[in-house]
Amino acid sequence: MPTNGRFAPSLDSIQQKVESGQRLSLDDGLFLYRPDTPLHEVGRLADSVRRRLNGNLAYYNINTHLNPTNVCIYRCTFCAFRADLRDPKGYVMDDRQILARGEEAVQNGCTELHVVGGLHHQKEYAWYRNLLEILHDAYPQLHLKAWTAVEINWFEHLTGMPVRAVLEDLVEAGLGSMPGGGAEIFHPDVRGQLCEHKADATKWFEIHRTAHQLGLRTNCTMLYGHVESPFHRLDHLIRLRELQDETGGFQTFVPLAFHPANTGLSHLSQPTALDDLRTVAVSRLMLDNVPHIKAYWIMLGIGTAQAALAYGADDLDGTVRHELIYHDAGAVTPETLSVDAIRRLITEAGREPVERDTLYRHVVRDAEQPAQWQIGAPIEV
Repeated sequence: MPTNGRFAPSLDSIQQKVESGQRLSLDDGLFLYRPDTPLHEVGRLADSVRRRLNGNLAYYNINTHLNPTNVCIYRCTFCAFRADLRDPKGYVMDDRQILARGEEAVQNGCTELHVVGGLHHQKEYAWYRNLLEILHDAYPQLHLKAWTAVEINWFEHLTGMPVRAVLEDLVEAGLGSMPGGGAEIFHPDVRGQLCEHKADATKWFEIHRTAHQLGLRTNCTMLYGHVESPFHRLDHLIRLRELQDETGGFQTFVPLAFHPANTGLSHLSQPTALDDLRTVAVSRLMLDNVPHIKAYWIMLGIGTAQAALAYGADDLDGTVRHELIYHDAGAVTPETLSVDAIRRLITEAGREPVERDTLYRHVVRDAEQPAQWQIGAPIEV
């Protein structure tokens, strides 16, 4: 039946689009998010797209997180990680601690160090840059995936330099790629309730666009399950899709399930596993131009993340040592998973586990010394 001069979506019409490689619309996405649209059918369609893009492979990496400070000038209502300057839980890592984290990562065979943290208003830009430089100089084999767009925007403020100059300077210091954090929900009606004072959607996109123009690969994210509606989620996904059409610089989309404990939104319930799976599936269907969808087990929970491999996800993230941000918000998942556990989860889901580096290149391990590795041939689907 026509709606406002258009034909209302149905599972049949959406399936036809998916099978023929046509792009889904906002209305299609809203239909997929309807509670009376069978979740297993949405998952089936998303899984067909996953197979088309990634075959039977499911990826993981061996990585460590570094959150160098939790002191932050911003007071985002959804954040349980931040601390004030004199807060007893506030901390700042010194160079010795930062280098020790890098050494630990190397000794455990990590290929990636994921670096994000608070915006400490008494630290100059040189402190943030130096952190990358000393790690890169000491452990050049570690890929430094560092600083969200919100942090890059803060560095603009500290230095007075434009985005491009900041990014070029950080690349010189050792920056290898950027995570996708700070996106939250782009729509201003929601963003104003979550984080009204930090980088807005326009700035987030400017920074990622510039990063892509410089050859930096980045991830993209969406924090869902708080005060937003399906419309806001889809608006968010479509904006990401549009930038990907322009630059092709996004590697992975990471849907982040909101954890309300210890936040300013602690009265809310966190998303259910069914909502998590539907969001993963809808994301895979809407983001037809983003190669990978990550089921971040830290936030989804191990069981839901494993199930998500049948709902459009093709990546479980990795070992994730020392994650603090979501555990402070009530995540009850382990602090880390072993490689054997990750490979078992993937195999049990009927997928073929493949270790990747940050840039989705095959990692080959020495059987006698697993901490020793090299980049292998390109991953073929």
